[in-house]
Amino acid sequence: MPRLASVPSLVISTLLLASMASAGTPDERPRVAQTNAASTNWSVHGRTNDEQRHSPLSQIHRANVADLGLAWSYATGTRRGMEATPLVVDGILYATGSWSVVYAIDAASGAPKWTFDPEVPRRKGRNACCDVVNRGVAFFDDKVYVGTIDGRLIALDAKSGAVLWDTLTVDPEKAYTITGAPRIVKDLVIIGNGGADLGVRGYFSAYDARTGKMRWRFYTVPASREGPHEHPELELAATTWSKDSMWETGLGGTVWDSFAYDPELDLLYAGVGNASVYDRAKRSPGGGDNLFLASILALRPDTGRLVWHYQTTPAESWDYTATQHMILADLEIGGRMRKVLMQAPKNGFFYVLDRATGELLSAEPYVYTSWATHVDPKTGRPVERPEADWSQTSRAISPGPPGGHSWHPMTFSPQTGLVYIPSTTTAYAYYPDADYRFIPRTWNTAEDMGAMHRDMETVIEVAVPCSPAHLTAWDPVAANQKWRIDYDEPVPGGLLSTSGGLVFQGSGRKLIAYDDRDGTLLWETPTSVGLMAPPITYAIDGVQYVAVVGGLGGSHGGHLSPLSTLNEGQIFAFKLGGKASMPTATPKPPFEVSYVPPSPPNEEAVSRGRELYARHCFRCHGVGAVTQGIYTDLRAATPQTHADWNDIVLGGTRQSKGMPTFADIIDVEGAQDIRAYVVARALYEPGLAERVLRQFLEWGCVPVKLFVD
Repeated sequence: MPRLASVPSLVISTLLLASMASAGTPDERPRVAQTNAASTNWSVHGRTNDEQRHSPLSQIHRANVADLGLAWSYATGTRRGMEATPLVVDGILYATGSWSVVYAIDAASGAPKWTFDPEVPRRKGRNACCDVVNRGVAFFDDKVYVGTIDGRLIALDAKSGAVLWDTLTVDPEKAYTITGAPRIVKDLVIIGNGGADLGVRGYFSAYDARTGKMRWRFYTVPASREGPHEHPELELAATTWSKDSMWETGLGGTVWDSFAYDPELDLLYAGVGNASVYDRAKRSPGGGDNLFLASILALRPDTGRLVWHYQTTPAESWDYTATQHMILADLEIGGRMRKVLMQAPKNGFFYVLDRATGELLSAEPYVYTSWATHVDPKTGRPVERPEADWSQTSRAISPGPPGGHSWHPMTFSPQTGLVYIPSTTTAYAYYPDADYRFIPRTWNTAEDMGAMHRDMETVIEVAVPCSPAHLTAWDPVAANQKWRIDYDEPVPGGLLSTSGGLVFQGSGRKLIAYDDRDGTLLWETPTSVGLMAPPITYAIDGVQYVAVVGGLGGSHGGHLSPLSTLNEGQIFAFKLGGKASMPTATPKPPFEVSYVPPSPPNEEAVSRGRELYARHCFRCHGVGAVTQGIYTDLRAATPQTHADWNDIVLGGTRQSKGMPTFADIIDVEGAQDIRAYVVARALYEPGLAERVLRQFLEWGCVPVKLFVD
């Protein structure tokens, strides 16, 4: 194991009130999903197709943001993750919640207009790697479009919420999900999907916005080395895979989040995700870059044909997706204006590409990065450290699977020229599984999750609180950090910048406004629930609002954010002089172990149960069966639950509540072994674990320096 050492953490002017046109007059109502620079709506996922998430509104500015108050709140009735970017069109706010439910709300008053529940079968939650979240809708021609956890794309009437068409976009027998927001390009709805960690083949598709008929589909990885291939680009991709690749896994490469569109170049940009099996030595024996994993693709939206590609992480082996938010801008670089695409993917490097050609302009680390020393500017390839190869022995790598930046949107301010990134510094130990075999519809990364759990069971009991999240202000021209704000919370919320000189972000149970020039804290307000989703801003009748969806969850927020109250989802809207009362948070019931077995669980059963739990259960119920309050903590299972254990795990008696059956991959003995493991964890009395505690204190938790030059 490489040596470890600690790394120290990096540690008002006035604007005139801008006049704003009121929204909602008939001649101003957008019939297509385009938002011009002066719009008071927020009708596109990133406000504009370039995904800058910068608003020209400036009624709320540096000098008066301290007067911001709650205008209204709306209780969603949810307890799971809330990640949506709301849209606001014609005075109506459209947002999504967990289980792909859509809410239409009066954006000035918070009064509900309609709610649409796609009635996703709760058993489909098993296919979601990272909670039953949804990141928002698209709007076009009086229609609202939403993708659902069970893989459907649905068009709704914007006025009533009535279903206009409903198209299944995935094979329902495989572990596909949709969590990302659709995008509108011309008269097409663009949608991808997730599921790579559970073993599926990635693709994204274009559907006719009026009829729901598929126009084209782009597969990101080949189905075989020799073909036949669905489209010409796969012939190139196939040459970068071993003939002995694990084709049965689907190989991954799902396009689960980010898209952007340049109407002048007529290019659609898509970010491609991680491999189905992380361990590249098993996934593609003999090597290869494994296109188009972890790549940025530029395509013609009318045909779905590829124009160029750039692979951020060749032979991706660490869950380093390139599905993160992409921003388009025109910047002066090297003495001339360049049309650029900017991305801060999971791998820790901030990329600036020429968006017409895919040429690399810069790539520098925006967080601590141990897997590679740098990106070669001539080849565009990262220079990997030999220690980053974990295919033969366990290695601690930074960033870990949460990445330096995940789905939480960043923002670009044309005023400051800075990109603001919701960033994290994480470390993770990858354990190779010598006996790995593919099992459909469960965790398929080729990691030895049992070994990881054996180590983490000690760590989770003694780890002192960490502070891995931060807001990073990045200069894309100079390719360096300008300033950074460190948080005590582990989850960095999405971002919004405005012409009022402000950057808004949620952190923990607070919404915060910073001076966009230097990160000075100008305003913050407590919220009744934790925030991960990005704020938006809009104006109605000359009044500017800032809105954000509240609720923790997902892969990061679901397990790393200790909760003292229930995770009751809300939508909040703020305005200057707002006087509404913040909803009261409900205290979380105290943790109690109510079941004590008549005799200690059998150690061999506990050992077998740990392996099964690590493979099938931890992503919902937590490492070591420890959760923070969003998902069910099995250690607190009642005597009745223990009596009904097999009926629940194998019989599916709680599928309507989101607990699916695992009878296809777990037998009766295995179910009881898992129960023995859970009982052992419930009765576990943590000791000091001196060695681990000392190491955590030495590291300062994170950031950590994993390799020493």
